[in-house]
Amino acid sequence: MNVSRLLRVLGVVTVLAILLFPLYWMVTSSFTPEARIFGEPSVIPRTVVLDHYRALFGGRDFWRPIRNSLVVAGATTAVSVGLGVLCAYALARLQFRGKTVMLAFILGVSMFPQISIVSPLYLLLRELRLINTYPGLVLPYLTFAMPLTIWLLVGFFRQLPAELEEAALMDGAGRLRTLREIILPLAWPGLATAAILTFLYCWNEFLFALSFTLGPERYTVPVAIALFRGQYQVPWGEILAAAVVATLPVALLVLVAQRRIVAGLTAGAVKG
Repeated sequence: MNVSRLLRVLGVVTVLAILLFPLYWMVTSSFTPEARIFGEPSVIPRTVVLDHYRALFGGRDFWRPIRNSLVVAGATTAVSVGLGVLCAYALARLQFRGKTVMLAFILGVSMFPQISIVSPLYLLLRELRLINTYPGLVLPYLTFAMPLTIWLLVGFFRQLPAELEEAALMDGAGRLRTLREIILPLAWPGLATAAILTFLYCWNEFLFALSFTLGPERYTVPVAIALFRGQYQVPWGEILAAAVVATLPVALLVLVAQRRIVAGLTAGAVKG
């Protein structure tokens, strides 16, 4: 092994160690007694306990925010991908006036900082009596999930061969049938990528979930973790255990679907 290759390997190992050490510390600390997390910190835990996880699911009923996050993220992903497919296909394939302006508007919406629209959204949801409800979270989430989905799918649809659609249209198939039977099977990597990224965004979203919920019955996972409180101290052990539980499904999802995510992200950038 030459010197340059050795330096590259050492650089990669160093970067991975820097990135992975906080995760390792979070996991090991979640199994460490509360008094030793800061009093006697150790890279390799001397004592392994499950007290934090018992308190998390026994005393705090952490299953409820997990359920809320799954419902909100799943519903937002389904609606966003379902509507985004139709919008993206129209923008990618149909010719109509104002298409470029519409694409620019969609991109502009995604650039708005969330904090700038919290107040008007809160007033609107209050008038509709949707505060502290699942629809009251799904609808705001769509304001940022839909632009992401549409932009990903527009780029993907544009790279699919138009000859297949033209042949189907010449055989008498309509646009919707062509989309359903010809385009969607070919666009599966792009659809999977859009769905996974949308789900991850909704799972980790904090500001809207904090602003539009009023009590623990509708808290999502990030809000529930942020509002953990003890009478005299911050329960760091339970917070770290909750962070592990919240990170685990996301990490598994990314590990299982990493090839599909990369294929979907790169397919729209490489002309076939």
